Amino acid sequence: MTQHPFRPLAAPPLAPSRRRVKITGLGVVTPAGIGREEFFRGINEPRSRIGTITRFDADAGTFVGAEIHGFDLKNFAPDENPRRMSRHTQFALVAGLLAIRDAGIDPARCAALNPTVVTGTSIMDIDRIGRGIENVVKKGPRHAPGSIIYEASTVNVAGKIAQLFEPTARMLTLQTSCCSGLDAIGQAAELVATGQTQLAIAGGAESPFAYYPMLAFNASELSPSAKDHPERSCRPFDLWRSTGVLGEGAAMLVLEPEDSPRPAFAWLSGYGYANDPEGQTAAGLYEAALHALANARRQPRDIDYVNAWGPGHRLIDNQESFVLKRLFGDRLPDIAVTSLKGAIGTALAASGAIQAASVALTFQHGRLPPTVNWQTPDPNCPLNLSAQPRFLESRVAMVNSHGLSGSNAVVILEKSCPP
Repeated sequence: MTQHPFRPLAAPPLAPSRRRVKITGLGVVTPAGIGREEFFRGINEPRSRIGTITRFDADAGTFVGAEIHGFDLKNFAPDENPRRMSRHTQFALVAGLLAIRDAGIDPARCAALNPTVVTGTSIMDIDRIGRGIENVVKKGPRHAPGSIIYEASTVNVAGKIAQLFEPTARMLTLQTSCCSGLDAIGQAAELVATGQTQLAIAGGAESPFAYYPMLAFNASELSPSAKDHPERSCRPFDLWRSTGVLGEGAAMLVLEPEDSPRPAFAWLSGYGYANDPEGQTAAGLYEAALHALANARRQPRDIDYVNAWGPGHRLIDNQESFVLKRLFGDRLPDIAVTSLKGAIGTALAASGAIQAASVALTFQHGRLPPTVNWQTPDPNCPLNLSAQPRFLESRVAMVNSHGLSGSNAVVILEKSCPP
C-alpha cells in the first residue's frame, strides 16, 4: 500500500483580527469564452450564446440553452480521463487550474498555506445516473456501474481541484441551489478572513444539459420551449420576458489575505445570505444585501454598480427590482445594473461565481458588460440598464444570486483595499 505524507499538524496561527480578503486569480469556463481574457471579451459582445439543443429526442419537445461548444478537457489536463469525470467536474477542474495559474501559484508548494477548496454545485450528474438506471433495467442489477457513486457526486467537483495540491487540500462542498457558487465564495472568504486558511479556491460549476433534468425544467416552465429565435428567449428585465434559460460552466476564484504578495483583481469585503419568507419569491435578497453591506461596513449609498441575478423570469426579475428599489430608493436610477443571463443563460450554481469574476474584471477594465436582449423597459423594473457595453469606473459593486429553494446570497466587491 502506497504511503502518503501526513499533513503537518502545525496550522497557521489564527489572525488576531479579521483580515481583508482579495481575489488574486480567476478561472472561468463559459459559453462566452474560457479563461478570463476570452470570457471578458465574450460577455462584452452584445450577442447571445443561447441556442436550440439538438441532441435530445425531438418528440419530447424543444430544448433551449447556452452550451459550451468545443470544450475538451484534454486541452487543459491531458492526463485526466474525461470518460471518468462528469461534465460539471471537468468544467470545475479547468476553472481551478486556470485560476491557480492566473495567480501564479505552484500547488506543489502550498502546504504551509493550508489551502482549502470550497465549491458549489446544485445538481448531480443526472445524465450519468439515468444511463446507469437504464442499464440496470435492460440488463439486470449485476450491471449497476459502481463508479457512478463517485463520478456523479457533487463532492467530486471540489475533490478534483483539491487533488491539484500536494498534499491534497482540505475541501468543502455546498448545495444551496443556484446560490451555491456565490455561497462557496462567501464561506471561503470567511475562512481566509478569520485566519483558518491562507489560500482558498472557491466557486461554482454546473452542467444541467441532460435529458431528464431538461424534461423537468421544461415541464415546470423554468426553461422556454419556443422553437423560433432561441437566442432571444432570455430577456432580463425586459417587458416581454417570459422565463429563464439554462446555461452551463464554471468559475473559480483564488482568495488570499491582504498580506499575500500577489496583486488583487478585487477585494471581497462583504457577504450575506438569507431565505425567502414563505410565498415571497426573492424577497430574501433584501436581508442578504443588508447582511453583506453590514459585513463590508458599507451603506447602500456606497454601491455604484449591481451585477444582478436577473434570469429573465417574469416574477423573479420583478422581485429583484423591487428589492433594489427598497434598498437604494431615489438613488436607483443612478446605479448601473447589468445581467449576464441574456448572453450566457443561468448556469445555476455557477452563475453567481461567474458574475463575481465578471465584476472583478470590470474593476480592471472599467467596462460593464451589456444586458443582452433588453430592449423594452418594464415599468416594474426601473433599472439603469443597457443592451450595449458601458464604461464606468466602478469602485464598490454588489453581486446578487437567488435559488429556486428560496435561498439568496449577496457579496460586496471593491476595486481597492477597503478601509
